[in-house]
Amino acid sequence: MAQAKKAGGPARGLVNVRMAAEDRNIIDRAARLAGKTRTEFMIEAARRAAQETLLDSNLVVVDGKTFERFRKIFEAPARSNEKLQRLMNLKAPWES
Repeated sequence: MAQAKKAGGPARGLVNVRMAAEDRNIIDRAARLAGKTRTEFMIEAARRAAQETLLDSNLVVVDGKTFERFRKIFEAPARSNEKLQRLMNLKAPWES
């Protein structure tokens, strides 16, 4: 990846992307609606997708004792929650 440095700013990378005209047009339309440039829109969308992928793939490593505590809590029957039960018994506004 080529590196370019803005005056007084951090080094920035350059990414070239080949895409169908139809894809570019959709991205351009969405970027305009969002009040962003194509580049801003694509970086924001790619960053959001990357963060989501990373969050979905995180692995939490704990010792055996901690895992057993977690497992017991996770597998325990749910406690009665009157407020939640009342809420669940209400009709949704669109069902009235």
